[in-house]
Amino acid sequence: MSTLNTAQSRPAAFHVIAGGLTLATIDLIYACSFWAWLRHVSPVRLLQYIASGAIGQASFDGGIATALLGAGLHYFIATMMVLAYYLASRRYHALAQHPVLYGVPYGLLLWAVMTHVVVPLSRAQPSAHPLMLAMVSNFLMHLLFGVICVVFARRALGLRQ
Repeated sequence: MSTLNTAQSRPAAFHVIAGGLTLATIDLIYACSFWAWLRHVSPVRLLQYIASGAIGQASFDGGIATALLGAGLHYFIATMMVLAYYLASRRYHALAQHPVLYGVPYGLLLWAVMTHVVVPLSRAQPSAHPLMLAMVSNFLMHLLFGVICVVFARRALGLRQ
């Protein structure tokens, strides 16, 4: 009698959502730590900045409500990143075979889309003088995010690690 491993017994949606939660939480821990260290930015202010992408400058006057909106948007976007990779890897199974080989380029794609499409099209006001350290660390974190997306897409497909 063979037993299914836990990853195979759960539906794909479970792994996609778990991937989004993991990805967004790691990103928030990184971003809150980085900006608190560098510029003494509070987590609430950081989340309000995320919300400003949807509602503009008014997010900074909305207190905890707009911070929660920012958190919700952040977790939603991260989950969509995992979902997109999962859907692509369902069609092209090779994408799920090597987390680093395919995850790093996917992370590069995520960085490019967020940096050059999503943020410019949002209502968020980018810094007039971006810091090189912030740009480089953001780029490197997105490479890691791509690998995380592949790991959770593999789990959603029921593949062993």
